Parts: sequence; C-alpha cells; structure tokens
Amino acid sequence: MWDTLPDVRNLDDVDARLADRLAELRIERGWPLEELARRSGISRSTLSRLERAEISPTAALLGKLCEVYGRTMSRLLAEVEEEPPQVVTAGAQPVWRDEASGFVRRSLSPPHPGLRGEVVEATLRPGADIAYDAPPVPGMEQHIWALEGVVEITTGGRTHLLEAGDCLRFRLWGPSRFRCPGPASARYAIFIVLP
Repeated sequence: MWDTLPDVRNLDDVDARLADRLAELRIERGWPLEELARRSGISRSTLSRLERAEISPTAALLGKLCEVYGRTMSRLLAEVEEEPPQVVTAGAQPVWRDEASGFVRRSLSPPHPGLRGEVVEATLRPGADIAYDAPPVPGMEQHIWALEGVVEITTGGRTHLLEAGDCLRFRLWGPSRFRCPGPASARYAIFIVLP
C-alpha cells in the first residue's frame, strides 16, 4: 500500500529530478498513491508512472499537483532545475562579517531550493553577544556543535553552556541568544534543517 521513493536521483535530466521531487512531496505527507489520486483527480497509474519518470507531466497535470501540494509551478520547477554542487570548495563558501558584534559566519554548505539543510561555521570573539527576536523559519531544527572555546546559547527560555566537543540540538520557535563569555573566541558549527 505505501509506495517507496523511486531511485531516480542518479539521472541527470529535469524530468527525473521532477519525478523524484513529486514522490518526495507525496511521501513527506504520508500519502499512498491512492490518496494523492483522490486529492488530485489523476489516476493512480499515471501518478505511479510519473513518479518513476516513465512519463513527462503535462502543464495541466503539473498544475493539479501544484494545487494539491500548495506550490506555484515556478517554485516546484525551481526546486528541481539544477542539482546543488556536491562539493563546495573553501573558496566558494560565502563569509559574512559583523565587525560591530564580533561575529563571523561561513556558509560551508549554502542553502539550495532543492535541499532542506545547510551547514554554517560561526565564530564569536570574546564578549560578543547576539540576540535574535524570532527564528527566520519557526520550527527549524538546529544542531550546534562547539569546536573551540565556549559558547553560551539561550533558546526556549533555557541557557546552555557549550564547550569544545559539546552538541546542542533543538527546534527553534522563539527568541535565541548566542554569547561568547571568553576568554578565547568561540567557534562552532550549526547544522540547520528546515521543517
């Protein structure tokens, strides 16, 4: 009854990536093909062939699926137009500095429309204190791994002191604060996963 995700990830063409993404969207919702067929008005066999990249979707078919998944066609296509690079060289990792607060952010694995996760390396100089009023995306998952020094992180009304090697994980729903009590700089990695 529950269909598994077809293995079309190794194919390079847009139709294969689109088929893969459509299958992911259905599986993320926990729907068998029968449920998607009921919601979309598209036959189960057509949906099955589409998710296996055996057929290319028409604009009308994509329109029906976009409606069911609550996406514009342009957003859906942007998610599959090009694969993210598998290797992001050190020279291609964007670095942003906030000299006033003493914060340096290196995007090790920058966000991409087809992926839900990213990896960031952050450095705070001693005494740096950064507060955020709200998360950019409520409910996003974060895993923070302290690499050097000590970093104090407040989230969900609780304060956590991380030393090198420690890892804090949580879903971010409200304000957060990052502080480096010193005496040395704090360097840590943030693994972000969007809901």
